[in-house]
Amino acid sequence: MSVPLLELRNVKKWYSTKVKKNTFLMTKAHVRAVNDVSFKIYQGQTVGLVGESGCGKSTVGKMIVKLLKPTAGAILFRGKDIFSFSDNENRGLKKNMQFIFQDPYSSLDPRFTVERIIAEPMLHLELNKKDKRARVLNLMEDVGIRKEYLHRYPHEFSGGQRQRIGIARALSINPELIICDEPVSALDVSIQAQVINIMQDLQEKFGLTYLFISHDLSVVRHISDYVAVMYLGFIVELAKSSEIFVHPRHPYTKALLQSVPVPNPNIRTMTSLLEGEMPDNLQDISGCPFASRCKYRMDVCSTEMPPFTADDSGGIVACYLYD
Repeated sequence: MSVPLLELRNVKKWYSTKVKKNTFLMTKAHVRAVNDVSFKIYQGQTVGLVGESGCGKSTVGKMIVKLLKPTAGAILFRGKDIFSFSDNENRGLKKNMQFIFQDPYSSLDPRFTVERIIAEPMLHLELNKKDKRARVLNLMEDVGIRKEYLHRYPHEFSGGQRQRIGIARALSINPELIICDEPVSALDVSIQAQVINIMQDLQEKFGLTYLFISHDLSVVRHISDYVAVMYLGFIVELAKSSEIFVHPRHPYTKALLQSVPVPNPNIRTMTSLLEGEMPDNLQDISGCPFASRCKYRMDVCSTEMPPFTADDSGGIVACYLYD
């Protein structure tokens, strides 16, 4: 099998903090935002990374583009650890990895025109002014922004239009991998569909690879080839999109899917209410992170981390029910 475009190996991200030990004493602790995350993305794939708020999804994305440095583990791009890159290699990496941000309002500089926003990443490319403008106009056409809007400012656009501008900016230097951090969560549902369709068309046109971070399972199902489910900093299940939405295996994945509302008032759905309390991520978790809320928990779940078990379709799940 070919070398994956991106690979995460046992990646962790802990933040140092201080907590109150008693009335007079503070003690040092660590917030375990990401714990031992591993997965691969191959050229041309879309991998969805899902989970509830605070599970560590965005932290993973920020480490991949080197906005954050992992506490432990390795992040490999085409087989090489990105945190061992030289300056020249880092410049190439920045060209090959781009980020689409969640908020289309704060991610664009209000002082810049559309032309300058899209052209800014091209500053280090050997392009003259005429070629840059031609590329900007082509990208605007690709994302559905009219060419006469070239000299307008962000405040003159709707949220969906701003996010299209952000997508064009991410594409301006021909990246191979794009980290999409909840790119449609701030948009209306009808606009979400338009933006997702644009992203799929661009993926086919330019051969792009996506890591699509989201809590919206309906969107993830539509765009992803594979889905990784995160809980409290851990990957608990990873499988093909066609399998995980039909045959979920981990109890947390099942609960997530049952919580998705069905747009039909005549259909009654069974919602799996999670019991118990979420563990404190300031404490080291010795067993399964979901054990305190799982109705299938066994004694071993509280003491030992379950190993990953593969199924016939190639998916993996960390649960003793399948050991």
